[in-house]
Amino acid sequence: MDLSRKLRIDAGKHVKLAQFDPDDTPGFTKQSAQKSLERNLERLSELQYLLYAENRHALLVVLQGVDASGKDGTIRHVMTGLNPQGVSVTPFKAPSVDELDHDYLWRIHRSVPPRGDIGIFNRSHYEDVLIVRVHRLVDRSVWSKRYDQINAFEKMLVENRILVLKFFLHIGSDEQKKRIQERIDDPKRRWKLSPSDFEERRHFGDYQSAYEDVLSRCSTSWAPWFLVPANRKWYRNLAVSQIIVDALESLKMKFPPPTIDLTKYRLE
Repeated sequence: MDLSRKLRIDAGKHVKLAQFDPDDTPGFTKQSAQKSLERNLERLSELQYLLYAENRHALLVVLQGVDASGKDGTIRHVMTGLNPQGVSVTPFKAPSVDELDHDYLWRIHRSVPPRGDIGIFNRSHYEDVLIVRVHRLVDRSVWSKRYDQINAFEKMLVENRILVLKFFLHIGSDEQKKRIQERIDDPKRRWKLSPSDFEERRHFGDYQSAYEDVLSRCSTSWAPWFLVPANRKWYRNLAVSQIIVDALESLKMKFPPPTIDLTKYRLE
């Protein structure tokens, strides 16, 4: 099954999240998905090496979703076989005083990976049309302009050979509640809880509406959104890994020629 095509949000499509089942695992069982994931991770390691060697492109992976949707888990399970020297993970939390003194994309651009590398955003510039909207941190007249600004920003990145892949990890309200309760019940995971987990939970519906606008207005031909059913973690990992592999293979990368004339050198 072509997961890249199935899960991609076409540019201009009006998205209603109620029409997408977060439990969906089309065509896969947990067992078959595990085998495919193992192949993808092996291939992803090979493609990372080729990306670094060719040094013509960078890969930017954007992970978004409500609290407990699996952003951290996706990073652990999908990126586990990568060479850490060529990977950066940037979590975007509340902006610092210094960051607030700049435009909202300033801190984002500073974290974009260089050519040859893979960058992973755990949350991203989309927080500036999500949390600021839900909590009314800025006026609608401010955040409503940002969809077009973000599209232009991402187009500039792509035109400079940065491959942008954006994943919305779609979980249901009941699943979110279950995962937060599991953290409460597990002494080894309680440290991850904060007052915001309980506050944000009350805004689940507001975030769904905000994400619908993000997916509808910011899935473009150059930087598409992929809506990944994420209630089943094994399917989430498979889907994200497969889409990344497909995208990197589409670059048709090649190893560069030697930088020296090997006929002039001899091993003694």
